[in-house]
Order: sequence, then C-alpha cells, then structure tokens
Amino acid sequence: MKKVFRGSCTAMLVGKDATIDGSTMICRDNDAHGSIEPQRFIVVKPEEQPKVYKSVITGLEVELPDNPLKVTLTPRSNLVEGQWGSSGINSDNVSMSATETITTNSRILGIDPYNMEGLGEEDLEVITLPFIHSAKEGVKHLGALLEKYGTYEPNGISFADKDEIWWLETIGGHNWAAVRIPDDAYVVAPNRMNIDDFDFDSDDTLCSTGLKELIEKHHMNPDTGKYNLRHIFGSATVRDSEYNNPRAWYIQKLFTPDVEQDPRDQDLPFICHANKKLSIEDVKFALSSHYENTPYDPYGKMGTEEEKKMFRPIGMNRNHSLHILQIRNDVPKEIAAVQWLVFGVNTFGAIVPFYTNVEDTPASYRDTTVSFDPKYVYWISHAMALIGDYDYDLYQDSRNTFELEAVAKFRNIQMKTDEEAASSKDIPALLTRANEELAKESYDRSIKLLGDMIELGSPKMKLSFDLMG
Repeated sequence: MKKVFRGSCTAMLVGKDATIDGSTMICRDNDAHGSIEPQRFIVVKPEEQPKVYKSVITGLEVELPDNPLKVTLTPRSNLVEGQWGSSGINSDNVSMSATETITTNSRILGIDPYNMEGLGEEDLEVITLPFIHSAKEGVKHLGALLEKYGTYEPNGISFADKDEIWWLETIGGHNWAAVRIPDDAYVVAPNRMNIDDFDFDSDDTLCSTGLKELIEKHHMNPDTGKYNLRHIFGSATVRDSEYNNPRAWYIQKLFTPDVEQDPRDQDLPFICHANKKLSIEDVKFALSSHYENTPYDPYGKMGTEEEKKMFRPIGMNRNHSLHILQIRNDVPKEIAAVQWLVFGVNTFGAIVPFYTNVEDTPASYRDTTVSFDPKYVYWISHAMALIGDYDYDLYQDSRNTFELEAVAKFRNIQMKTDEEAASSKDIPALLTRANEELAKESYDRSIKLLGDMIELGSPKMKLSFDLMG
C-alpha cells in the first residue's frame, strides 16, 4: 500500500427549503496535505469508463456495474496517487462530494479495524457516482461497497438529487451510518465525526448491517435513552476544539446568529436552521471565510497575535478548489444541474456556475498542468492568493470588486442560457458553449485582477528609495 494523504476539508449541505431558489446544494472546499495540488474539471462519458476499477493506493480491483452514466469530476492533475474524483454530477442529476476526512476513536477501531487493502477517498467518487440514480441509492450503493471491501480511513460523503440530501459517515473498517438532511435545514461538517442523534427506526436514516447490535454488544453507548453517533464513534479531543469545532461554530454564527455557542464546544449541533434562505453567495462566503469580524481572523485587527492563530480557518492556503453542487427545481431537468467551482485558494477566487449536461469542459479548467502555467485558472488563482496574502488590506477592495462583478456576469450568462434552452434543439451543445463563455470571463477577469494587484503592490516593495532634490 502506498502512503495515504488525507485532506482537511469543510463541507456544507443545504436542503431545498433552506435555499433561496428551492435548489439542493452539497458543497465542500477541497483541501489537501500541501499548499499546491492542481485540480481539473472534466467530463467522463460512459464509453470512457472501465469495466474494472483498480485503486492506485491499495491495488484493490473492483468490478463495476454495466451501463454507467456520464459524470463530471474534479480530479487531481497529478495522478501518482490516483484520480481522486472529489466532486461531480451525473447525467441523472445526482450529485456526490467525496470526501470530508473525519475522526473516530479507539473503541470502534478495536472492534472493526481499518482494512488497509480496502477503499479510500481516492476511489469512492469514481466507483459510485456513475451508477446511481438518486441520493438515497448513492448511500445504499456506497454502503454495500464499504461493507464488502472495507476502508482504510474515516470519511464523510454527501449525495443529493433535486429532492433529497443524504450524508454518510464511515465507521471503523466496514461500518457506516447515513442521515437524510431535513429540507429546511443546513449542515456544517468539519474534520470530525458529525452525526449526533441517530434514530435507527427512522425512514430518514440508513446504516450498515448490525450497527445497533454492535453498539449494544460492545457497550459503546455513553448516553442513556438515545444514540449519539458522535459520542459513540467519534472524537472529542483538544485538537477538535481548535481545528474542527471553531469552523462549525463560525458558519453557525453566520446563519443562526441568535444561538449563542462557544467555538470550542464539542457538541455543536449537526442539523441547523438558518434565520434566512441561503444563496450561492452565502455558501461561497462561508466556505471561504477566516473568522471575519472576530478576534480569530488572521487578517483582522480585533484580536491579539495569539488569538489570530488560535483556530484553523476555513479559507486557507491548502484550499485547492471549492464546489457547490446545485440541483435546481425551477428549471427543466436538462439544465438543472450546475457545478459551481472555484479553483485555488477560495478566499481570493470567484465561483463559476458550470453546467454539467455538456460534452466537454473548458480547457482552462480541464487541462490544468502539474507545474505552474498561467494558461490555467488554478495557477492564476494561486498567484493572486499568494500576493493577496502579503497585504490583505491593500488588495481587499480590488478582490471584493472582482468577485462582485465576476459573479454578476456569470449569473447574467446563466440567465440568458437558461432562456435560450427553451428553444434549443441541442441543449448539451448550448450548455457547452455557455461553459466556454463562463470560463473565458473567469480567466480574463482573473488575469486583470492579477495585473491590478501587481500594479497596486509594486510601490510597496521594500526595495525602494525616494529620490531627493
């Protein structure tokens, strides 16, 4: 088995009655172990998919079902450790985000150890998404694979269709549990086990065979009269209180501000209700945030230097992409699926609404190179973030204006494309052209901002000297 690299993402889920437009959204910033890990946006057609999948990390071979669907994916550019499909939407408008690295404890690992020759984050998206036709079916399909092959790491995975959102967490080597997210709720999931209260008799839960019996047999439940899976299978460490819990606290503070909570609290709720309907822009801000307007903001002026480094922010140098997988309910199904993407460090990028019912993806997002090349949005975005990080206050207004104007233009293109689709005889071709226009706008505006930042920052260089007389 090759060395396993685990990311440290932040996931967010928003039910259709909690969004401003009635869509479902599953979202995640894709973080990794290093500051540079180039990402791509691709389409994989049925004829391009293998009959047998082989994991690069473990060598495990999995025979895949017949009749795969077309899917979008956001894999790595460097395939040495495997593809890592990460996020996508299939041609039946089912979305999947995999994975959110989570935590566990020694009690369950003693009972159900990891299978170091099993499945992991590298594999899950590509062996599941092409073969499912609803969010619930996605849970059942992946759950069966986990029970059969096992896993070598703890992960959280989200699925959505136009009606439902499901969240699955792996438990030990072969067990798992999943919850249907209420339509009027949102969820924030950092790198810990997140599911709390769990009703084994509910139609809105699913789990591995014998999970309840396993809990009882091995005396695993610390609570009386209820099953809290975070208490049973998860962790509550000092690291959680500094690395994980504050991220959930901050987003819950944004969207449910009337509830007073402590950023270190180990029992922050899993299911939450916002005080307003949430938009794409709300979610993008949340998943790019760094504790703005609190003492913990690394760029802020409120806290001490110690407070600014106290908690791990959501937007950080190890962001490599951000996706919001949106299935809309106010448009025809042929144009309903949208994969909103930021490549690079999320705090400094604008999110682009790419249609997924397409034949190909734009080259500036599809062909990202392993090494720096300014032809690709990922690399331009990283360059902007690197410069912006050195003097956030200097560049903040330029960045904010860029994001406002860019997303407004993207939405305008999307609106016009939605209208054109009503009379189009070739919708995939129309959407493919729209994606090209969106990508060009994104690239051109990113290059313009990078140039503006260079011009704005150059007079501030320390290698300067005023001419006198």
